[in-house]
Amino acid sequence: MIGGRPVAGRLSLATYHLSLFIMARIAGVDLPKNKRIDVALCYIYGIGRQLSKKIIGRLEGQIDPKTRVKDLSENQAGLLNSVISKECKVEGDLRREIQQHIQGYVEINSYRGLRHRKNLPARGQRTKTNARTRRGRRKTVGSGNPGKAAKPAPAK
Repeated sequence: MIGGRPVAGRLSLATYHLSLFIMARIAGVDLPKNKRIDVALCYIYGIGRQLSKKIIGRLEGQIDPKTRVKDLSENQAGLLNSVISKECKVEGDLRREIQQHIQGYVEINSYRGLRHRKNLPARGQRTKTNARTRRGRRKTVGSGNPGKAAKPAPAK
């Protein structure tokens, strides 16, 4: 805006602020506004590409997969919200369920539970080398005094 009037080719301040908030909030997640809806649904924890295609397919042509998130109407966002809440376990509920399953493994002292308790890989990966993500930084183990070598035993 120059002198109180919008400049050609640029957004006015009010329009700019509105464009910042045009974003669908589905299942408690703000979807990126410039992505296609079939890709943007993948930003919700528990929904991948296949499930997003299935969800859009269930809406039977009410939402085109090529539609951008910013072009969704309130009605379409509501439809997506209702379908996802009825048919899918996503975000907090899914995370809680996974944590409960892990806790169950730990409580029954299964091998998988022991690996989770010790913070080691649970699916058979090697740990002699690698596995740094689970084990954390290396802790070098050596003798107490690095300057002194071990003394030989006295001869009798």
